[in-house]
Amino acid sequence: MNKFYEKLPDTPGVYLMKNGRGEIIYVGKAANLKRRVSSYFTRPHDSRLEKLVSEIKKIDHRRTDTALEALILEVELIKRYRPFFNIKDKDDKSFLYFEITKDVYPRVMLVRGRETKKGERFGPFTSASSAREAGKILRRIFPWNIHPPEKIGKFKRPCFDFEIGLCPGTCVGLADKVGYRKNISNLKMFLKGKKKTLIKNLEKEMSKASEALDFEKAEKIKRQIFSLNHIQDIALIKDNEFPTGEKIEFRVEGYDISNISGDSAVGSMVVWENGDLNPNEYRKFRIRTIKQADDTGMMKEMITRRLKNNWPLPDLILVDGGLGQMSAARAALSEAGLKIPIVGIAKGPTRKADRLIGALPRSVSKNDLLSLRDEAHRFAISYHKKVRGEKFLS
Repeated sequence: MNKFYEKLPDTPGVYLMKNGRGEIIYVGKAANLKRRVSSYFTRPHDSRLEKLVSEIKKIDHRRTDTALEALILEVELIKRYRPFFNIKDKDDKSFLYFEITKDVYPRVMLVRGRETKKGERFGPFTSASSAREAGKILRRIFPWNIHPPEKIGKFKRPCFDFEIGLCPGTCVGLADKVGYRKNISNLKMFLKGKKKTLIKNLEKEMSKASEALDFEKAEKIKRQIFSLNHIQDIALIKDNEFPTGEKIEFRVEGYDISNISGDSAVGSMVVWENGDLNPNEYRKFRIRTIKQADDTGMMKEMITRRLKNNWPLPDLILVDGGLGQMSAARAALSEAGLKIPIVGIAKGPTRKADRLIGALPRSVSKNDLLSLRDEAHRFAISYHKKVRGEKFLS
C-alpha cells in the first residue's frame, strides 16, 4: 500500500481518495501529507475506516502553503464533491460555518447550518475544533467586530479584544467604516482560497500608500502581508484526525449557579449527548469576578470562561433561570462571536411551575431538559458544599 503515499510531499495539503470507478470517496486535510496518508495504511483502525481503506484505489493530492489553507481547500472540495465517507451519517445542518453579517460593521461568527441565515457563509467545516482554531488565526490577521449594531461606539472603554489587537475599535467608535469593510472584503477573499491574489492586491495598496506618504497605512499593510506569508497554524490540524464514524447527533450543555448571598459562588456545566448524560464532559467553575449576589453576572462569567476552552460546541444551551440568565448567556455568546440557541427554565411566581423559555428543538424533550437542569443543580450544589467546607477549614 506504500504506493499510495511514497511519493507524497512532507507539506500541508489536501488528499482525495478515489475508488475503482474514479469517484472521490473521501477528502482530508493534512499538515504533512505523507505522514497523514501513510497512517491510514500503517495503523489499526475501526471497522468504518477499514472499509474506507479497502475501497481506495488511487489518492490524488493538492499542496498548500499552510494547514489553514488546506482546511479552507478541504471545505471547498467537500462542498463540491460531497464524498461518501465525508457526509455519511452526517447532517449538513450540524456543521459549522463562518457567517459574515450584513451589519454596517459586519460581524464574523461561527454558526451551525441549522441557524437562520443572516449573511454570507463560508463552510461547511466538519471539524468544530479546526473551525474555531482557524477563527483565532484569521482574526489576528483580519481583526473583526463581534459587537452587535446597538453596541457599536457605546463602550466607555475599549474592550479586551481591542487591547490585544483582535477588535478594530468598533467598541468605542474608533473603526473607520471604509477601512473596516475593506478588511472584511480581504477576509472573504482569503476564505475563498485566493491568498495569492489577495497578497498582490495588498502589495499594490501598500505601494500607493507609500507614494502618498501615508507611511502608517503602508506599515500596517506590510505587517498584514507578513502575517499572511508566515501563518502559524501548528495547532490547526492534529495528526490523529480520522473519519472514525463517531457521531454526536445533539449536545446540550446545562448551566447552574450555586452561592449564598454571593459567598463561595460556583457554577456547574453538565452535558447531555445523544440521549444520555456524559459525566466525562462535566465541568465546574469557581466564580472569580463577582463577589455579591448576582446570579446573572455569575452566569455570564462562567459561560464566557467556558467558551475560551477548546471543548466541543453545544447545539443547545440550557440555563437554570429566566430571561436574566438567558440574557447573560446570550451576551457571553455574542462577545465570543457565536450563535447557539438558548433555553431557560423559570420557576414562575409560585416557584413550583417549571416553565420553559425559548424554542424547544425536536431533538430533545421537555423532560430531558428538566432532568438536565436537575443534574446541573445537583452538580453545582455538591461543588458549592465542597468549597464552603474548604473555606470553613481554612
